[in-house]
Amino acid sequence: MLKGKRIVSFLVSLLLAAADWPQPAFAASPPQISAKSAVVVNADDGTVLYAKNEHERLAIASTTKIMTALLTLEAAAKKNRTVTITPEMVRVEGSSMGLRAGDQLTLRDLAEGMLLVSGNDAANSAALCLDSSLEKFADRMNAKAAELGMKDTHFVTPSGLDSGSHYSSAGDMAILACAAMENADFSAIVRQKSMQIHFISPDKTCTFPNHNKLLSMYKGCVGIKTGYTRKAGRCLVSSAEKDGVRVIAVTLSDPDDWRDHTRLLDYGFNQLVCLNIDDSSCCISLPVVGGTRQTVKTFGTSGGSVVIRGSDSIQRTVEAPKFLYAPVRSGQVLGRVRYTCGSKALAETELIAAENVPQQQIQKIWFQNIWDRIKGLFFF
Repeated sequence: MLKGKRIVSFLVSLLLAAADWPQPAFAASPPQISAKSAVVVNADDGTVLYAKNEHERLAIASTTKIMTALLTLEAAAKKNRTVTITPEMVRVEGSSMGLRAGDQLTLRDLAEGMLLVSGNDAANSAALCLDSSLEKFADRMNAKAAELGMKDTHFVTPSGLDSGSHYSSAGDMAILACAAMENADFSAIVRQKSMQIHFISPDKTCTFPNHNKLLSMYKGCVGIKTGYTRKAGRCLVSSAEKDGVRVIAVTLSDPDDWRDHTRLLDYGFNQLVCLNIDDSSCCISLPVVGGTRQTVKTFGTSGGSVVIRGSDSIQRTVEAPKFLYAPVRSGQVLGRVRYTCGSKALAETELIAAENVPQQQIQKIWFQNIWDRIKGLFFF
């Protein structure tokens, strides 16, 4: 039984001397880049680490297909239907995966084609399969954008071909990229340097390379999507992983995007650190009343890992009772350890009883013993 909690708060750096927490090497200043608009975020929670005109509404070219592919893969997860390509589906200019009317392949195959070789034909085909027109699919795209909180975005086409009312912003594309990378199918596709796609009809397998050169240029890069039109210029959304940290970078209208993304991703990694929250080696003794022992030992649990800015201060708060009443059972949760950064909750672990503490048997006084005998004579 818990009685009257006491709350003890210390700086985590003082209490967890045994924890091996790396410290980030801070960049001296934000990178100088050529992009008209750019942003770098912590992929875990969307925290903005660097921004340049991140709310400016601009053309986004084929990075549009991040949304188209995400919607296609969400539909395929429910039913990966076979799509028969129609003349209307392939009636589109620009980059292509070589689809022809009469071809048959699955929704997931179309998503792979639009993400790797930026097939406008694949994007159109998926859109017209899921909805009866490109306009209705655009409504689906905009509904998803609103759901994600993309406030500077309006989709018109599934492929990203130039249109006066088709736009987004670097900040919104980062929001979309974070959501897309949480989709296991999407994440598995965009990290591939090439993929084999099987056509059901005609029965053939084609190998398609990924247009994202950053997968080979930057160690730890795991996606995501390139884009280019004359109006939009060069657009790039990238994601990379390092030491438990995931960073997403976006540039719009950037003539030097490969090098700029190297600088942006480096900057992002220099701002963040991954901390492993583990109290399994933490041992605290708590007072016990009415037990065979006066204290009970506890052990902590693991709280997973959290990614924070290296400049953030973390507080560790131990919540435990002033004392416990016996009996105490081994494995019983007796308290908690909370980790916070300002008002933001980061992680929580539990304090578990490491042993049993039975209730102490109090010896009866002589009068009680006599009374028990008398009751035994008259009551059955």
